[in-house]
Amino acid sequence: MSALFRATLTPAPEAPPRAARHGRREGFGRRLRRRILAYRDIEFLSTRIPGEPGPGQECLLLVHVRKVVGQVHYQLCTTCAEGVITGVDIDAHFLTSGLPTRALSHLHSRHPGTTWRSTLTGRTTRDLLRRMRIPTTPAGGCGHAPAVPDSVQPTN
Repeated sequence: MSALFRATLTPAPEAPPRAARHGRREGFGRRLRRRILAYRDIEFLSTRIPGEPGPGQECLLLVHVRKVVGQVHYQLCTTCAEGVITGVDIDAHFLTSGLPTRALSHLHSRHPGTTWRSTLTGRTTRDLLRRMRIPTTPAGGCGHAPAVPDSVQPTN
């Protein structure tokens, strides 16, 4: 038998993977779905923190299907009409979805006439506060409420 008629076991050329063809849109589609989820399915619940010192210690909970995916800790002084944001904790999955901006906008609408400032100095929170035009001040509240230390803890 000649070498021309022998069966060769050469692998068939592989088809390009399907994911490569749609790879560019997958990231965009995933981000878009996450943004829609953040605007449609996230509920905001405001609560006073029990056991915390000071009259205005409150927390805005961001809830998605009975799971807390974020918290915004803040302190209110009704005498001064000032609010101080002392902590922003958002699940890493929702950081790029616009949820932090939406949460701070919700605080603005929930407490109209309140002047907001923050004691947070972390890079991501600093950028968020700059976008929302909330000034950063040194730790310390008004004369009516005791100062609360920074509490920035990313949730993973």
